[in-house]
Amino acid sequence: MHKPLVIGITGGIGSGKSTLSNLLRAEGYSVYDSDLEARRLQNEHSLMKKKMIDLFGKEIYTEQGLNRPALGKLVFGKPELLTKLNAIVHPFVMADFENWVLNRYPKKILFIESAILYESGFNKLVNKVVLITANKDLRIQRVVKRDGISHEQVLARMSNQLPEEQKQQLADFVIHSDDNKPLLNKMKKLIEELIEIRNKQINEADTY
Repeated sequence: MHKPLVIGITGGIGSGKSTLSNLLRAEGYSVYDSDLEARRLQNEHSLMKKKMIDLFGKEIYTEQGLNRPALGKLVFGKPELLTKLNAIVHPFVMADFENWVLNRYPKKILFIESAILYESGFNKLVNKVVLITANKDLRIQRVVKRDGISHEQVLARMSNQLPEEQKQQLADFVIHSDDNKPLLNKMKKLIEELIEIRNKQINEADTY
């Protein structure tokens, strides 16, 4: 059985990652949402919860689960604490993702969406990376409207992510997301290219 082609989807805040992921799901593709799954694991994984409580105190959890706004305030402007938080979260999410891939082996192409694909080391678990990007002002407008936060808060979030220029140099595919050209057509072109890569890999594997 051939391994699936695993594709990372990344991009800065407000770039259009979730829109692209939802379009792929509508086409029948499986997309692992690393942020959503991290939230699930923080509430459900007993060892992960213990490590979180050991670092931040039991007050970080309520009856509803992890108090994310309180956690955000604790790590805001404290890179050392954010590094410690990531050191807890990332290994659990990586293990969960690898298990997710194994459970979908008949699939030919799988996707993972992660805003911090490179920063977290998730790029080591994928075969190709798709960067979705948009100009900075448009990204800020989208996030202000979507999350109801200030311009300054968006900039603060952006500062925790790799610069777009650096990601563009690292990525295998770059999709520019703007409000003028439909993303659907760009996604279909991407899928055509990925299917071609996948078929080439299978042919090469079968010749050995």
